[in-house]
Amino acid sequence: MASILDILNTKTGDQLIGKITEKTGLDKEKATTALGMAMPMILGALKKNAEDDKGSEKLNNALEADKHNGHLLNNLSEADTDEVDNEGNKILDHILGDKRSGIESALSTTLGLEKGTIGTIIKLAAPVIMNLLGSQKRKDNVSGSGLSSLIGSVLGSSAAHDHSFVQSLLDKDDDGNVIDDVSGMILGGGKNKKKGDSILKGFTGGK
Repeated sequence: MASILDILNTKTGDQLIGKITEKTGLDKEKATTALGMAMPMILGALKKNAEDDKGSEKLNNALEADKHNGHLLNNLSEADTDEVDNEGNKILDHILGDKRSGIESALSTTLGLEKGTIGTIIKLAAPVIMNLLGSQKRKDNVSGSGLSSLIGSVLGSSAAHDHSFVQSLLDKDDDGNVIDDVSGMILGGGKNKKKGDSILKGFTGGK
């Protein structure tokens, strides 16, 4: 089953990791490991928010905004890092509220990284996650009542939207054809792939 961690083996994932290393000074391996913990955490918070009517309405409205239409996924390398950071700060304030500092502290302790570094990582990751969800919402025509199921699929705990999500992850050239991308990611056809690599190696940071 696909999950958010598979995005780490896509062009968007590489670009996100690049922005994190640029902003924090972390090496690629540490940035990837941190994302492997931070992204499911952000999604988990979003899923919890979507489980009540008021929360799902707010999240639905946010995902319908043009800034979360998926455009960032194809243009992350060109996006201003400070602008992505600022947008992520707003997103995290909304979805985490007063729990944000405690979550950053917990991740900091677990990963052995400065709390400020963790804060930067989750701020940069949040807009990417919102754009992924916004793109999927549009593709699958998901209403507010279906957001919890959609987020579950992206977390890897539900198969309801798996087909569409896998297509989004694999079609990293944005050309509508996943065949060349699949060959590169699964068969190792890409120039940066090693023999035996698969789309599931994002969890371990393998490229």
